Amino acid sequence: MLNVGDEAPDFEVLDHHGKPVRLSDLRGKRVVLWFYPKADTPGCTIEGCTFRDLASEYAAKNVAIYGVSFDKPEDNAAFADKFGFRFPLLSDVDRKIGLAYGAASSEKDEYAKRIAYVIDENGRIAEAHPKVDPKTYPAEQLARL
Repeated sequence: MLNVGDEAPDFEVLDHHGKPVRLSDLRGKRVVLWFYPKADTPGCTIEGCTFRDLASEYAAKNVAIYGVSFDKPEDNAAFADKFGFRFPLLSDVDRKIGLAYGAASSEKDEYAKRIAYVIDENGRIAEAHPKVDPKTYPAEQLARL
């Protein structure tokens, strides 16, 4: 895991629409980066749907939501479409983001650990959560922002 105050490692990866997302392009905005094990599984669905339901409140606080898993873009696209997610799901198929952020121990990890970060407007780690409850994390995080 990264620590509060660390510079957030930059990355470029495709989202579920096949569009590249680069963390450095998000400077000036706070980012919630939540890692989830597998698209369209019970815990990930609960967490994603709660983020979906709170998305306008996050946006009102100038906070962008990005989900990250090791799923292929088409699997994340099906997950986002099925549940109406309007925020990007990032497909870290090579585990580079997961390794940089502590959501993976090796390139062979099948699933990402369920962890989360808040990255501040300057690209630094503002909060690091080594374990989150998919049922409560999105609302608890919103309350802390």
